Amino acid sequence: MNYLESLSKDHPNFTKDIEPSGFSQTLQEAMTSIPNEHSSNSIEQSSELSVIRPEPVFSVLNTPDPPSPWIELASSMKEKVLTRGKQSSSLLHFTLSGLQGLFPVLSWGRNYDLKSFRSDIMAGLTLASLGIPQSIGYANLAKLEPQYGLYTNLVPPLIYAVMGSSKEIAIGPVAVISLLVSSMCQKIVDPSVDPTGYKKIVFTVTFFTGIFQASFGFLRLGFLVDFLSHAAIVGFMGGAAIVIGLQQLKGLLGLTHFTNKTDLVSVIKAVWLGLHQSWHPDNFFLGCSFLIFILVTRFLGRRNLKLFWLPAIAPLLSVILSTVLVFLTRADKHGLKIIKEVKSGLNPSSVKLLQFTGPYVGESAKIGVICAVIALTEAVAVGRSFASVRGYQLDGNKEMVSMGFMNIIGSLSSCYVATGSFSRTAVNFIAGCKSPVSNIIMAITVFLTLEFLTRLLYYTPLAILASIILSALPGLIDVREACSIWKVDKMDFLACMGAFIGVLFGSVEIGLMVALTISFARILLSSIRPRIETLGRIQGTDIFCSKRQHPVVSLEPGLMIVHIGTSFLCFMNANFTKERILTYVMEDEELQEENNEGKILYMVIDMSNVMNIDSSGIAAVEEMHSKLESFGIQMAIVNPGWQVIYKMKLARLVERIGVSWIFLNVGEAVEACLSYKEDNICA
Repeated sequence: MNYLESLSKDHPNFTKDIEPSGFSQTLQEAMTSIPNEHSSNSIEQSSELSVIRPEPVFSVLNTPDPPSPWIELASSMKEKVLTRGKQSSSLLHFTLSGLQGLFPVLSWGRNYDLKSFRSDIMAGLTLASLGIPQSIGYANLAKLEPQYGLYTNLVPPLIYAVMGSSKEIAIGPVAVISLLVSSMCQKIVDPSVDPTGYKKIVFTVTFFTGIFQASFGFLRLGFLVDFLSHAAIVGFMGGAAIVIGLQQLKGLLGLTHFTNKTDLVSVIKAVWLGLHQSWHPDNFFLGCSFLIFILVTRFLGRRNLKLFWLPAIAPLLSVILSTVLVFLTRADKHGLKIIKEVKSGLNPSSVKLLQFTGPYVGESAKIGVICAVIALTEAVAVGRSFASVRGYQLDGNKEMVSMGFMNIIGSLSSCYVATGSFSRTAVNFIAGCKSPVSNIIMAITVFLTLEFLTRLLYYTPLAILASIILSALPGLIDVREACSIWKVDKMDFLACMGAFIGVLFGSVEIGLMVALTISFARILLSSIRPRIETLGRIQGTDIFCSKRQHPVVSLEPGLMIVHIGTSFLCFMNANFTKERILTYVMEDEELQEENNEGKILYMVIDMSNVMNIDSSGIAAVEEMHSKLESFGIQMAIVNPGWQVIYKMKLARLVERIGVSWIFLNVGEAVEACLSYKEDNICA
């Protein structure tokens, strides 16, 4: 019994699998002849001497049909909702798996013990001592009343504690998102003219932010966050930190009138005008004194890790001491700016404030998309950094779902956009947190503050809030990383500086658009002009490498090997790829004519990197095959991807090239071509 008969007996459906509908030749005919009429006599003779080589063909072509996009989407959703492990068809197991996927607390909560709880209590209290004053300051940065910062530090952490998978992330308002919300929302409604209308826009933006974040997670669209490259984030954060710092000069100097614009020129002009009008030096001296105090405690905490609690409670100590000082001296009557009233009580409902009709819905959705991407980028980066230290893997898509739900629920309870904070997460980590329960402890502390302690914040100076925000900004400006980016990749540095300058001299939106434009331009350039490399063999091996990268490799006479360096051969790069390969052939033939060497008889195209192809790519491969055939050159294809094989079958391109000219690896293709060449010489 020959090989084909035994294979047919063992696998009765293999012919159906290997051939698409309408394939005109049987597999036996395809294996015993080359279905191409070549213009060169040498290739016609080699086709008569062809050797049957079924193994490579079956390895490459005999693949099942790839799943449809709908099946892939359903599988993705199932993977997102259900936990990994043993799958059961029972409805109970399906429900439990879905609940554990959405609420990780059901998984880690079963092994939670008293020792972990004690650690989380200490971490949560430390976190609250830093988070409470910071959240009040960030609310001021977001052009909201102080209590809204506390609201945002209450509800979202509770939601994340039961839905989030990170053990270390500390949830709440952050500086960059607060700046983003205020800079974009105040262009729609001025908070000083219509504070209620401004809050409606902010809560609606928060709702849309949550919707987009949850959608990104459920649909596994986390790659959208990656469009903001690391370099762009470094530049964006640096520019935003400087803008935030300049904005705090209003509170630090005690200025009454200030600009709503965020660009460097407008802020400096506002500061200059403010200094020439009425300003109160007491605000500046008090703010700078406590800023120095906070920075000194941070320095001591870094020098001695046992004193980690000192920089964590320094902001709270600053608030307490400055508030007592102002109360005793009645400095507020002598020009010192204070918070005044902070409303007590739990988060009021904001359902009726959400606006889904009217002229501002589109603008709110646009701001929501931007906030969603920036917030996710910061949170996922922070979470993955600390997860790698603890030795576990963080699922970015699940994080997006949890962040989305916490912002959706937060928008219904008077919260604005919350995300993971790097500074507070670092404190949470150093304080020894074991689980998201530390967020619950922090939220309980915020709840007690809202219920019983808000009246004590009446005399808190605005300069102290400014100093607390200023103390958190140096961590956002990473000059060392920017220098490293310059050394490693100049194009990345261009995106970094584009984001930095755009935020600094334009606006947050302009900075993001510049960074995205540069990043997309780079992606398009690499997609439109993929690497097409000529390969050669390392002497004495079956290893083939780029001739440009390894000049010592040897080229086979009468044979050219090229590698296509793109994962998607499509309308953007198909024509370029075809022309570049044909140009290589023409140049090589001219060179061989000058050196009186033999012409090229075989062209091996390594498509191992090509995972997908569209109709333009198929047309380009077909044109390339016809052109090479007119030159008397036989084309061989090496290891195309699953989708490529399937589409080539449907387009009958496999039939035109010949199944015996599709190989598993470059070594097999070269050996086959050399075998044909030797047989032709012998003939």
